[in-house]
Amino acid sequence: MLFKLTGSSCSGKTTLAYAVGERLERVAVHDFDELGVPEGADRQWRHRMTELWVRRALEYQDRGVDLLLTGQSPMGEVLASPSSPLLDGIAVCLVDVSDELRRGRLTMRDSGRWDSAAVDAFLGWAAWHRRHAEDPRYRPDVIIDDSWHRMAWHRWTGWTADDRRWCTHLIDTTDQSVAESVDQVEQWVAQRRDALRSGHLALARGWSDQKATRTNYGS
Repeated sequence: MLFKLTGSSCSGKTTLAYAVGERLERVAVHDFDELGVPEGADRQWRHRMTELWVRRALEYQDRGVDLLLTGQSPMGEVLASPSSPLLDGIAVCLVDVSDELRRGRLTMRDSGRWDSAAVDAFLGWAAWHRRHAEDPRYRPDVIIDDSWHRMAWHRWTGWTADDRRWCTHLIDTTDQSVAESVDQVEQWVAQRRDALRSGHLALARGWSDQKATRTNYGS
């Protein structure tokens, strides 16, 4: 199963993932960018790398291990990746933080690297993530335009916000400690694993062939 922690930079995704990985059994933790980010990396690069990581998740799946992956690919990109329907299950969590804190963390972590326009772009990307997590119909062009030709956007572009498969979980780290956020990620993983075992996971294998359903049970 693939567990994806997504969101814009400096929300705490990587810190939480590796902390949770120390608590869980049968899980491998990786960061999306650990293989390197080329100069001029664009959305087509991100789409190709998302597929690479989905395939890595399938390799772990064959060994009975889940993949907990951090990175900025949102729900729509994960679902559109060519190999994603082969996964036993998919769960996506948006790790978010207030714009004020994100701006401060960018300044502290990468002092002098980003000008005000670049920081504003990170904040805009974060705002888009929030809306995308709520509704698949919100500005899909942001990830679809000029995309990698193998992406299967048709799998979800006809969905609405009340389709139970569109189920990005939200963890806002703004006003809580790292320990509290780690607890929430651990609970989310446990709940989704239980949902998969009980047959109630919305994004279990076969999700791409289902007709729209508008119940929230087991999402």
